[in-house]
Amino acid sequence: MLRYFVILFISLSLNACVDRTVSEVVPGAVNIGTPETIFASTTRARETDGSYGFRRGETLRFLETTVSIPPTHTPGTLRFSYANPNPRKEFVLADVTELDGPQGLRKHLRGQDDVTIFVHGYNSTQTETIFRAAQLTHDIGLPGSTLVYSWPSRATGYGYAYDLDSMLFARDGLEQTIRELKAMGVKRVILVAHSMGGALTMEMMRQTELQEPGWAKRNIEGVVLISPDLDLDLFRSQMKRIDNPPDPFIVMVSQKDKILNISGRLRGTDEGQRLGNISSVDSLEEFPISVIDTTAFNSDAASSHFVAATSPALLSILNSLRRVNNTFGREDRPTIDILVPPSERNPDGATEIVLTETGQAQVTTP
Repeated sequence: MLRYFVILFISLSLNACVDRTVSEVVPGAVNIGTPETIFASTTRARETDGSYGFRRGETLRFLETTVSIPPTHTPGTLRFSYANPNPRKEFVLADVTELDGPQGLRKHLRGQDDVTIFVHGYNSTQTETIFRAAQLTHDIGLPGSTLVYSWPSRATGYGYAYDLDSMLFARDGLEQTIRELKAMGVKRVILVAHSMGGALTMEMMRQTELQEPGWAKRNIEGVVLISPDLDLDLFRSQMKRIDNPPDPFIVMVSQKDKILNISGRLRGTDEGQRLGNISSVDSLEEFPISVIDTTAFNSDAASSHFVAATSPALLSILNSLRRVNNTFGREDRPTIDILVPPSERNPDGATEIVLTETGQAQVTTP
């Protein structure tokens, strides 16, 4: 157990060397890089200097941001600086505009059928999350417009306990964000959540189901949990409250996820198991979900805890699937559907899909 605390201590020391609160805006960056519009809803408090840090806010705010993606960008990479960014080599914030509440967001999304909400995980600043969403949107082509739900992470290695509380605090804001999008006429809302953001997504859906049975299915077109930092028994308990979950419902896992292994062991599980690093779907066989095993791409990924975003090979496959779906898929479905065609799923429960390095999909059911 001692070595896990040593790993965490080293991580804390490295994080302390950088001021991650700095978010320099460079309007001229769009003349060099490729602009990507990322919207945001946030429950972070607005500071006096206009920034959004770790403090929790009572009001849900909406933003429009423009990210400049450098001409040297390659899929799976995310280079940026906290100060003096170089738009030729790094992701740069080119604009940040606070909108006039939901009405302001409505003006930008009028007529938009699809919105993908990206929910970040532990130890994330708002700017880092926006950059990651821009990278995913650019590298894969997420359905419709992309909106980040930015909950108040402490954004430090030692802030795990604070982030757990903030994650629970942020449930109402995520629910409100979805309700606002549906109220303004968005037809399909897709949730893509990473790490602790997966726990937030599940908690939000559970609370809405307790209030309005069937709410999740009616309002969410699809769910993708990437490397969810979530206890397996807790996930089962949450799923039992969602009688008819959104379809598709995808969980992306990697058995070599180092961060989740540490997270599990610190919680007292000898095998270090979390939902995001399971080796079998047998314990989930009763739920209509698809578990995609990306372990084969771990060596190709810059982060074992975010293989789906940092493996160039996997991103190439996902991008190809998106193009195929845009050409041959149904117009009334989001592009994530092609990842797990309904004809290949277990109609009565969980489906396991193991992706190989060549892009082959080995489908099994419990």
